[in-house]
Amino acid sequence: MPATANTPGLDAYWMPFTANRQFKAAPRLLAAAEGMHYQTPDGRTVLDGTAGLWCVNAGHGRREIATAVERQLTTLDFAPSFQMGHPLAFDFAERLAAVAPGGPEAGLDRVFFTGSGSESVDTALKIALAYQRAIGQGTRTRLIGRERGYHGVGFGGISVGGLVNNRRMFPLLPAVDHLRHTHDLDRNAFTKGQPAHGVELADDLERLVALHGAETIAACIVEPLAGSTGVLVPPVGYLERLREICTRHGILLVFDEVITGFGRLGAPFATDYFGVVPDLVTTAKGLTNGALPMGAVFAARRVHDALMHGPEAAIELFHGYTYSGHPAACAAGLATLDIYAREGLLTRAAALSTHWAEAVHGLRSAPHVIDIRTLGLVAGIELGSREGAPGARAYDVFVDCFERGLLVRVTGDIVALSPPLIVAAEEIDTMVSILGDALARVA
Repeated sequence: MPATANTPGLDAYWMPFTANRQFKAAPRLLAAAEGMHYQTPDGRTVLDGTAGLWCVNAGHGRREIATAVERQLTTLDFAPSFQMGHPLAFDFAERLAAVAPGGPEAGLDRVFFTGSGSESVDTALKIALAYQRAIGQGTRTRLIGRERGYHGVGFGGISVGGLVNNRRMFPLLPAVDHLRHTHDLDRNAFTKGQPAHGVELADDLERLVALHGAETIAACIVEPLAGSTGVLVPPVGYLERLREICTRHGILLVFDEVITGFGRLGAPFATDYFGVVPDLVTTAKGLTNGALPMGAVFAARRVHDALMHGPEAAIELFHGYTYSGHPAACAAGLATLDIYAREGLLTRAAALSTHWAEAVHGLRSAPHVIDIRTLGLVAGIELGSREGAPGARAYDVFVDCFERGLLVRVTGDIVALSPPLIVAAEEIDTMVSILGDALARVA
């Protein structure tokens, strides 16, 4: 893999979700990538334990994707998406509909393209509100999220999200409320798969219905598995109960599958893995293997069709983006779906999940570890915080791992792992070994 000796100036770039001053004092740069590995500008190899940012599910440097994008850019670089179209967007939507969450019987086969997971979330929330108005339920304007939920950084996403640092500086949407989160360290610590306790937490939605009135609630959005907050796995029966409550009260259920979509849990979508069918599903990340920015919302046909009324010349949904269905992104997505199908990547995590869980739970006795959570090819290793310095211990583990050739992700004092779906068993063992050594070194 080629590396570059170039050392860029660091001042101009205002980095996202980064302690900019801390980073620029000791930068960590990646210059190239192939397969399971990154390479730094000085030529060090770093094993990717995070699929980039939960997105490079088929591994790095896939030539098929690059070739498809190059071919598309030299054929049609851009086409307007308002009142115009190009063939690839329709082709990609049809291919996605064929593998849509829940299978054909779920009916989630209408696809709205966006540019990111954040845009997918705001799109789904707007579709939910528009749907309720279209069926004569215009009083349903309230949105329900969940504590510790992450739904991107749009104003809709941070409003229904439940991560306080994402919310505290910004005005939020009105008429939003939150379910309690499902994390129960006392009863569910060190669980492999779904924890046994906590199904009753879904009844929070009944409490909010009683508080606000069902006639005011348009939708409830949750991550089937909460990733960015530190890998919170839903308790047994929790999602099923949420579905039942939403159905009973006419509330749309939205699954945010930006992280869990496209094979992360060992099934194409968390919808398939848990066997619970929502009304809307948000996706991005693995949609194009991270090669180009793109997102998509899968909508139930009945939701879509409810808006297809009135004069045929009238725009049914006043919403969209300049880059909805971008030609190059569609080309990347189609090539990505080909790889997933040819290599069986949408279900490969199922075959690795037992080895994954055993290996990661082998860290249970490592210093400072207070919980480990695994499902599919996702793991959260929670550490006890240093007094007066929450997050510092996990950050030091993150830096130690990077210096020794492993990329992990941290949120607070939780270390998250989510490798590309092409990972081999021996690479899993290497990740766990490096992480274990880092835990032993960091006080």
